[in-house]
Amino acid sequence: MTKVLYKPLSLAFGVAGGVLAGVVFKQVWKVIAGEEEAPDATSEEYSWAEVLAAAALQGAIFAVVKAAVDRSGAVGVRRLTGKWPD
Repeated sequence: MTKVLYKPLSLAFGVAGGVLAGVVFKQVWKVIAGEEEAPDATSEEYSWAEVLAAAALQGAIFAVVKAAVDRSGAVGVRRLTGKWPD
């Protein structure tokens, strides 16, 4: 039963986490690079190092935010149901 309840919540948490991670990355990039937008992989005016550094930072932020959101969702389900979602 917990699994059935958790699945739709997990999807909603995933969407919210993606949006949150995007906002966090934009703010971190502004502080680090002093630019509004991170370079795209196909941006000719940036070096390989700049493009790959931006991608690595974005990936790390997304992974951390996703783990935090997933973990928080599982803890919330346990508080509501008394069982950890599988």
